[in-house]
Amino acid sequence: MTWHLSTWYLLLVLLVGAERLAELVVARRNARWSLARGGVVYGRGHYPWMVALHTGLLAGCLLEAGLAGRPFVPALGWPMLAVVAAAQALRWWCIAALGPRWNTQVIVVPGLPLVERGPYRLSWLRHPNYVAVAAEGAALPLVHGAWVTAAVFTVLNAALMVVRIRCEDAALAVAAPPVPGRAPA
Repeated sequence: MTWHLSTWYLLLVLLVGAERLAELVVARRNARWSLARGGVVYGRGHYPWMVALHTGLLAGCLLEAGLAGRPFVPALGWPMLAVVAAAQALRWWCIAALGPRWNTQVIVVPGLPLVERGPYRLSWLRHPNYVAVAAEGAALPLVHGAWVTAAVFTVLNAALMVVRIRCEDAALAVAAPPVPGRAPA
């Protein structure tokens, strides 16, 4: 089996990996902030699965595109690259809006109200960060035709997001005071 992978796609996936490392730096700093204020960590059991899934996404993009010789198809690749860029923008908008309360883990500081700025002010979009994750997870592999990776990530991520969102909603319902005029999660 030969290796066929565009250098620019390798760089794209490496850049996304570097972005993930930047997220972890921000998350560690924010975890210290939250824990210093009495933050409680929820959902420790599913977190390693999330890390494995996201690591697998990056590896799958490179392995499938490279080993299976998936071609870059401009009609699919360019729109998917735009989706990847939009997902990154949405993710960092979420991080900025949540400030020190954003984390890769579910850490809730009891008594703090829900954030209602940035994308979190849109009541119809309850979990915008997870929209970014889903969009990027489907689009990044498809930039270079890695449709198996896109499909596997999407299915596994959907199952994991059911667990994650239930965990997060339950944690927020316990720890956050009710917001007048807003239905509980």
